[in-house]
Amino acid sequence: MSDDPETKPDERDEQLEREIRANRKFSMSEALGRMAGGDFMKGGSPVSRKRQAELEIDEYLRRRLVDSGGVVRGVLLRRLAESLMNADYDQPLAALAEYIPRILASDDLLAELVREIDAEWGRVQGERPYFQQPSRPPHPDDPFTIDSVRLTLLQLRDGLASNET
Repeated sequence: MSDDPETKPDERDEQLEREIRANRKFSMSEALGRMAGGDFMKGGSPVSRKRQAELEIDEYLRRRLVDSGGVVRGVLLRRLAESLMNADYDQPLAALAEYIPRILASDDLLAELVREIDAEWGRVQGERPYFQQPSRPPHPDDPFTIDSVRLTLLQLRDGLASNET
């Protein structure tokens, strides 16, 4: 690099960059980095829009869901993440508001959700889950029954309907 006082700061930066590059080996990642330039993420978020939607739903569920182990929240998030693939990410709570009535409208879907919640609870607790059979009373120690999950979903649905965010 030259110590010439007549050299402008931009020219000095360019000279320094040339000297640094002259001693480097060429790599594909460096070439891609040069092509992308400094404004690759300019104005954008490093978090995908889908992930942002998932995080917004997660935050809503954390605030509104009474779920000591986070099991119901985890299963709902996993299922919603799958349905968000084709959804509008700008209104994730609307996707949740559409999802809940679909589950509540079908006894089979609700029983399947409860079964998945029970299985997750068993994995988290390291215990054998209590799978409630439809049209049979639940086991007395079952933490997630069809009725308890239905009540939880009804409360979430009502909170979403009243724009309680």
